[in-house]
Amino acid sequence: MNILIDGLVFILTAYISFTTSLATSIEGIIERFETVYPSEMIEEGEEPETPLASLPSRFRSIPDILLRSAEYQRASLGAGAGLTESTTNDPTQALVNIFCTFTTREYIRTTTGTGFFIDADGVIITNAHVAQFLLMEGTDDEGTTECTIRTGSPATARYQAELLYLPPAWVQDNAAQMKTEVPMGTGERDYALMFVSDTVDGSPLPAQFPALAVDSSLVPVTVKNNQVIAAGYPAGNLAANGASSALYSVQAETVISDLYTFGSNYADVLALRGSVVGAEGASGGPVLNTEGEVIGMISTRGDDSVDGPGSLRAITMSHINRTIEEETGFSLAQNLNGNLQERSDIFARTLTPFLITLLEQAN
Repeated sequence: MNILIDGLVFILTAYISFTTSLATSIEGIIERFETVYPSEMIEEGEEPETPLASLPSRFRSIPDILLRSAEYQRASLGAGAGLTESTTNDPTQALVNIFCTFTTREYIRTTTGTGFFIDADGVIITNAHVAQFLLMEGTDDEGTTECTIRTGSPATARYQAELLYLPPAWVQDNAAQMKTEVPMGTGERDYALMFVSDTVDGSPLPAQFPALAVDSSLVPVTVKNNQVIAAGYPAGNLAANGASSALYSVQAETVISDLYTFGSNYADVLALRGSVVGAEGASGGPVLNTEGEVIGMISTRGDDSVDGPGSLRAITMSHINRTIEEETGFSLAQNLNGNLQERSDIFARTLTPFLITLLEQAN
């Protein structure tokens, strides 16, 4: 009998020891996970604990114009998965130069920016402050816009493009500055989607475009000090010599020096050390990890006093994915579903009246 009791005590002691050890291990895993991916789940009134530096968020209210649009919501349902697999791992092949001329009764403004293909069907992602001129096409009294998609090195006019998406929250916040010569901002929600609709010479469109793989998952804090590749069409020659200057695609290795959050408690912005890519015109270019996946998009100049000449900041693809879902109810991939031309037309009909109202209020 004593032997049986001793055996039961031994088994019970071993079980308690095992479960205690297991609980400690699970707790350690959870702590490590929360260090790499800080949780948004915090108690009301508490300040989130995060190793990320904070940037002020300017977006206190988010328009629900697309969430309330039954037509827009229907266009996002029941179609394919979007975001086809990458068709190139060379960022310079996927790069495009977006060259726009905005003409009003008072002035002619020429701008250049970078974008890149994220889908083999011809979808381009770029900054909102680059694509905003396509949005203003619907406002007849504001002026006329002509944008050309250029590829290659030097950049050569190849395609015409139409606007597929631009965050209403960005429009609302920047309506008063949309015609300024040098747009200011932190990069928050500064993104847009375009799609190639035609060629400039009437030739057939390619069967597929050279698209890069996109990683829109959460960016871990551990990427700080990691090496990445940045690419774009820096426009130093254009600024010095005018619109006729040749633009060349450039890529360079650089390092993530810091990460910032707009209060999401996730990495929303990557700070990049200086490189030859860091110049006006590179906005909208990709930032790729060592696996060749796009984890960010160049949005603003960085702090040269900290990161050296040519420093940049890039919004993360996870920031884009989370905020586009917040404004539309659908992820980045889902927003590429269906007939692109139809979706573009619906977006224009839905957002143009909203834009006109905001521009009228700003003037």
